[in-house]
Amino acid sequence: PAVTPIVNALLELDARPVIAHRGSSAAAPENTIAAFERAAADGAAGLELDVHVTADGVPVVIHDPLLDRTTDRTGAVASMSFRAVREADAGARFTTDGGRSLPWRGRDVRVPALAEVLDAFAHLPIIIEVKTTGAALAVRRVLTEASAADRCLIASFDARALAPFDTAPWVRSASRRETIELLARTMLGRRAPRVGYRALTVPTHAYGIAVPMRRLAHAARAVGCPTHVWVIDSPSEARALWKDGVAGIITNRPRAILDEA
Repeated sequence: PAVTPIVNALLELDARPVIAHRGSSAAAPENTIAAFERAAADGAAGLELDVHVTADGVPVVIHDPLLDRTTDRTGAVASMSFRAVREADAGARFTTDGGRSLPWRGRDVRVPALAEVLDAFAHLPIIIEVKTTGAALAVRRVLTEASAADRCLIASFDARALAPFDTAPWVRSASRRETIELLARTMLGRRAPRVGYRALTVPTHAYGIAVPMRRLAHAARAVGCPTHVWVIDSPSEARALWKDGVAGIITNRPRAILDEA
């Protein structure tokens, strides 16, 4: 199906987008409005973020199932109301010097709702990592309400979380199983069947083994899908991946990649 230009930067084989991983998360607290604002100012072509859902059904942008690592509160997001999650200081633990200073603590940085991010960054395409199967329908609902299906690429390790996004107007990436299947077929010299996904979002290593990125990227290109790789903070590594046929670089440091790669 046709897609509108705003998401095309994430679907074109030769676009080489630099995508901000949880925002410019080396410079500001990850998955917050502050990090996404910094990414936009840095010139990122798109955002990557993670979504869990609260006990009252609100999709919120946070990587972990718990508040503990990134905020001053503890507890499972899925067991808390949106109001309770919003009380946490999402800048409380951010540091760039091993904890000697905490420059974002007490600056009213909150865990944002997905709807808030969609509204604030309507000009940017977004890769949404759906972290749990239970969050999938809530994410779809919010995207529908925001008319944002045309600018979001839905990703997840879990094929069940991707199932609600299998048909138009949704655009999804390959599941872990589909990615492994594509690579296996290529290594056995078999052509890939028609695929339902539009892109790959993959790490450089899986299960402690380096992903054969050149082979995977070329296999994905053969079925019309760009490959986006995370997390790449080295400009030289980004250059090597682009040479191998990778399309997108997902990075904590988009400005450094743009300036030096």
